[in-house]
Amino acid sequence: MDQAADIAEAVAALKGGGLVILPTETVYGLAADAGDPRAVAAVYAAKGRPAFNPLIAHVADAAMARRIAVFDDRAEQLAAAFWPGPLTLVLPIADEAAVCDLARAGLDTLAVRAPAHPTARALLDAFGGPLVAPSANRSGRPSPTTFADALEETGGSAAAALDGGPCRIGLESTVVSLLDQPRLLRPGAVTRAEIEALIGPLSEAEADAKRSPGRLARHYAPNLPLRLNAEEPRDGEVFLGFGPLSQGSLNLSPEGDLTEAAANLFAYLRAADRSDARGIAVAPIPGEGLGEAINDRLRRAAGFVG
Repeated sequence: MDQAADIAEAVAALKGGGLVILPTETVYGLAADAGDPRAVAAVYAAKGRPAFNPLIAHVADAAMARRIAVFDDRAEQLAAAFWPGPLTLVLPIADEAAVCDLARAGLDTLAVRAPAHPTARALLDAFGGPLVAPSANRSGRPSPTTFADALEETGGSAAAALDGGPCRIGLESTVVSLLDQPRLLRPGAVTRAEIEALIGPLSEAEADAKRSPGRLARHYAPNLPLRLNAEEPRDGEVFLGFGPLSQGSLNLSPEGDLTEAAANLFAYLRAADRSDARGIAVAPIPGEGLGEAINDRLRRAAGFVG
């Protein structure tokens, strides 16, 4: 693969208002020029995504982020510690033209992150501005963590596609609001404890929830019904196990490793969905550390979280 040629093709597609399948360390995204309302509208259309659900602006680095969002000391600390990486910050908007009103769902704030995947970074550097890149799935479906799944979901809407291999993390980024008191809007691979060690206690989402993607009650959902905290499958169910004693037909992590479970979660939900089963049962997942993010995604996939 000639990555330089692929990046050049993707940049040309973006500058022409097209969409690009983009790998990140979290999940595959469907990228568009954040400042182009028609391109952003095409992302919403490709995903079937409600227009009130804001998009994250992806940037090459903190310097680009400071041009479009207002940083305070807490934002500087978190960016220095976790960027590039799977942490999104919700901050006051600084440049409304760089990230259009539609991408922000009409809000006066901006969700922004600098991804760590080398292909994503190369594209952002070459493009020279922020890109929206929500997960490259149809809205509400499990996020794609492989190139093949991204193409299956929204590849027909993309003018170019970049293959970056399987996603290392497999869960969407942690989202933290810094508009007033810091709030955890969406758990992810950067854990609550890691963030609180730098900036102090995190409040719950409450009024700032609307400023984060991934907050819909039924989100990340397979087509089959999902049953959580199951000790064993019922007739007709695929069982997603966890840990060495679990007898699941698909085990998220035989070693009981939460990092491995996170990386496998969406791919296994998709695999179960492709089976001839009538439902999916998931073993209990510990709630500490990365388990908070895994359980958040599972509850939303089952329609239990508003």
